[in-house]
Amino acid sequence: MDDEAARERALDAAERLFYARGVQAVGMDDVRGDSGVSLKRLYRLFPAKEQLVVAYLERRDVRWRGRLAEYVDRHGEPGPRILAVFDWLGQWFAEPGFRGCAWINAYGELGATSAPVTDRVRAHKEAFRAFLDRLATEAGLPTAVGGQLFLLAEGAMVSAGVSGGTEPARQAREAARILLAAAGAQAATTAPSGISPPSAGR
Repeated sequence: MDDEAARERALDAAERLFYARGVQAVGMDDVRGDSGVSLKRLYRLFPAKEQLVVAYLERRDVRWRGRLAEYVDRHGEPGPRILAVFDWLGQWFAEPGFRGCAWINAYGELGATSAPVTDRVRAHKEAFRAFLDRLATEAGLPTAVGGQLFLLAEGAMVSAGVSGGTEPARQAREAARILLAAAGAQAATTAPSGISPPSAGR
C-alpha cells in the first residue's frame, strides 16, 4: 500500500470515527485500528492529530458541496434551484448516521483551541454562503437574500443535529419560499418539495 492509498484509508477511518463519536473522543490509535494503517505511518502522514482533523474537514467539504451542487443543478429555474438546497438538506438529514454539521461539531469541540480547525470551518461556511449568494443573484434577488438563506440553512442543520428527522429542513424550506416570494423570485411559490419523508424510527 503506497502513501496515497494509506492516506485515503486513514481519512476514511477518521471521517467515520470523528463524525460518529466526536473529534476529542477519538485518538490516533483508534484511527490506526479502524484504518489498518500502522501508527508509525499514520504519524508520518499526519504528524499531529490536528492535521488529520483539518484534512478530514477539507475532504468532506469538497464532497459535501459537490453533492449539493450536483443536486441543485438538476433544477433549471432560479427559484426552484434555491428551494432545492433545502430539499437536499432534508434528504441529508434523513440519512442513517446523520449527526449534524461536521464543521459546526468540530468548531464546538476545538474552535477555542485550534486556529487551523477554525480557519477550515470558516472556509467551508464562506464557500456555502457564496454558493447561496450566487443562487440568489441568478434569481435576480438582492444580495442580502443570500445571507438570509444561509441563516435558514444553518439553523436547519443545527436543529436537525439536535432533534433528528427532516422537519427542520421542511420548516426552513417554507421560510425560504416565503422569503423568495416576498423578494420577487420567479416560480418560487410553485416549486414542489423534494424532501423525502422521514424514515421509520427517526
